[in-house]
Amino acid sequence: MMARASTMMSEGEELPSRQIGPISQTDIVRFAGAGGDFNPLHHDAEYARRAGLPGVIAMGQMQAGMLASWVADVVGVENVACFSVRFASPLAIGETLTLNGRVDQLNDGVAELALVAAVGERVVVSAKAHVRVAS
Repeated sequence: MMARASTMMSEGEELPSRQIGPISQTDIVRFAGAGGDFNPLHHDAEYARRAGLPGVIAMGQMQAGMLASWVADVVGVENVACFSVRFASPLAIGETLTLNGRVDQLNDGVAELALVAAVGERVVVSAKAHVRVAS
């Protein structure tokens, strides 16, 4: 079965944003259970403070997964050809993520997207995705 092309896009187009949060300890623990990441930075506030953090932080893959899921919702998972992330800063309990993106380039039916998960002006995760688009 051939994958369907996603919606039309144009260079410079902003994707519809999404907010997630506020992030709770339960969100972090559930993700730890699903992924098997039981580093105490993600569930033990005292341990996290001794490590120099203000408290428990979410694992970077949690935010990367949220960003990937959002892009898949916007363009259709079957149209995502490539996705890469860069972790920029930690996400703490109580913070709300805003997911944003824009079309940087269009080339031969592929859009290159610049993506960001941020808390206010602070970037938590940045990403690039290549997605198939209607030509």
